[in-house]
Amino acid sequence: MSPRTPSRPVGTVTRGTTNPNRLRRMDRWIAAAHGAALRRADDPVAVDLGYGAAPWTAVELLARLREAAPHARVVGIEIEPARVAAAKPYERDGLTFRHGGFELPLDTAPTLIRAANVLRQYDEEQVAAVWERLCGRLAPDGLLVEGTCDEIGRRHVWVALGPEGPRTVTFATRLGSLHTPSDLAERLPKALIHRNVPGEPVHAFLRDFDRAWAAAAPYASYGARQRWIRAVRDLTAHWPVVDGPGRWRQGEVTVTWGALAPRGV
Repeated sequence: MSPRTPSRPVGTVTRGTTNPNRLRRMDRWIAAAHGAALRRADDPVAVDLGYGAAPWTAVELLARLREAAPHARVVGIEIEPARVAAAKPYERDGLTFRHGGFELPLDTAPTLIRAANVLRQYDEEQVAAVWERLCGRLAPDGLLVEGTCDEIGRRHVWVALGPEGPRTVTFATRLGSLHTPSDLAERLPKALIHRNVPGEPVHAFLRDFDRAWAAAAPYASYGARQRWIRAVRDLTAHWPVVDGPGRWRQGEVTVTWGALAPRGV
């Protein structure tokens, strides 16, 4: 039995900007990091929360998750009724669309909630309450992934949260377009973007990442990927990086939330 939900959706309408393949980096990480949990679930439900003006991201999420968990199904949830109506023709086996918001109008606890570019327009002070609400709806081994990316998905930063709260922060980029790792600062999720100032952990992390990137410049002759791998390897001496070279090769690095969490929070 699902908890009682409000009669009106909770949240505000986003700009709805979306593009095909925009969330590929996040989706591939989810499939790798959370695929086993999706396979174990009796009914692996994934929510694409706030998918926007077009349903592309939900359609793509289903395809990518089914490579890892063939029985996964996706529910796209949007607060704007016209967007839900426009998405309905794209429904298929394993893919449905519903009108709703942060209350999540579902009859089951989802194994995954993906909220990409949703909280960007909210105030920083509102983030913790949204996280708590969404984490409270997760299945016991569920995952909430909340973050921000650019319009075509070249740069992306997201926070992964379990029912207990935030766990990790992942930075992901198309390495060929990267000048310095701190270029990713403009894509920090709302919980961190205003904390990229001296004295805050995320600022120190990006500063150290830039220094490691500069020190790894000789590896650039072997390609941006090798330079990134070397820079991340150097970071592990001072920061709790939780993934390994297999993910680094994808232009990713994941750090524990506690290392980057805003001071005083």
